[in-house]
Amino acid sequence: MNFIRIIVAAGIALWGIMFYGAAGAQTPTNSAKTAPAAPSSDSSKPSAAAEVEKWTTKQWDAAKTEWAKDKKKWADCQKQVKDRGLEGRKSWSFLYKCMTE
Repeated sequence: MNFIRIIVAAGIALWGIMFYGAAGAQTPTNSAKTAPAAPSSDSSKPSAAAEVEKWTTKQWDAAKTEWAKDKKKWADCQKQVKDRGLEGRKSWSFLYKCMTE
């Protein structure tokens, strides 16, 4: 479980570095008259479950291996995926939410 949190945190941190690194490279044309930026809300960030859909197969396989240790919960979550008809990466976000709640 901790391994998955580390992967998610690293992915979010990497995304932040890429996003803010690119934003920092831009220079405003008239910085003296520019108003300070309002703090961004967390609602604009994609949820961790949505980020799971962007994982590599290697990351997903590592997460499944960790989650499968909790056989009862893993089986229940997989059954819910089947009942809802979810497939592929769409099922990944559901399974992530199911296993981490």
